[in-house]
Amino acid sequence: MRVVSLIPSATEILFAIGAGDDVVGVTFECDHPEQARSRPVVSTTTLPEGLTPREIDDAVAAAVAAGEDLYRLDAGALAGLDAALVVTQDLCAVCALDVATVDEALAHLGCTAEVVTVDPHTLDEVFDSVLTIGRAVGRADAAAELVAGCRSRLEAVALRVAGRSRPRVAVLEWTDPPYAPGHWIPEMVTLAGGECVLGEAGQRSRRVTWEDVRAAGPEVVVVAPCGFDLDGARAQAAGLVGSGLLPDGVLVYPVDANGLWARPGPRLVDGVEELAAALHP
Repeated sequence: MRVVSLIPSATEILFAIGAGDDVVGVTFECDHPEQARSRPVVSTTTLPEGLTPREIDDAVAAAVAAGEDLYRLDAGALAGLDAALVVTQDLCAVCALDVATVDEALAHLGCTAEVVTVDPHTLDEVFDSVLTIGRAVGRADAAAELVAGCRSRLEAVALRVAGRSRPRVAVLEWTDPPYAPGHWIPEMVTLAGGECVLGEAGQRSRRVTWEDVRAAGPEVVVVAPCGFDLDGARAQAAGLVGSGLLPDGVLVYPVDANGLWARPGPRLVDGVEELAAALHP
């Protein structure tokens, strides 16, 4: 089966269940595992490079208000791949191509590829999406084994932190302006042995104020800007330290948001394990 993945999380899942050789097209963001970088890129962003977090937020808001796409599908590249399956998402227009754009492109090309859409909002739904993709590529058993392994690791973390005091944790999905987390991120904090004081599991992330952050009384602020790796998060965390925006004495902890927090795939478990070790060394 020839598979085109239009979301980085699906690319990671496909490789993790042994279907990496079937992947013939990816997005410009598909960087894990390393082999994914060797596949043809069929989706890119319309945002210019080098923008600050504030400039990115302004550009995204303007594009959404104008009904403009944030991602561009290279229909010509897609046409040459002869895909039998396209995996995409219907979760967030800021994160990847809208599924309607994919459907229109395939119809225009006369492509009969099956389209599998995943739309996880919680950790359980993330694991369900692994099973969905596994069934679609004929690797249901491998997908079930991957999910079982992820759940086992999360149970081990829960046992390690059971009975310990829970630090108050505020996760920032964006720093300028600040955004409180949604989807699976509050669950990750809880599983890691913390109390998530901003954001609600299963809901969308939302813009907040620095007064909201201070009023929440966090002991730990996790800097997890969506789309940024650890170096990018460290740079933004450094800007917050000493800025006067955060409560006095708070621990600021940057993480690899792009790899371990924002992508709804198996590496979310790595993020939980890392945070648990930081909260309960």
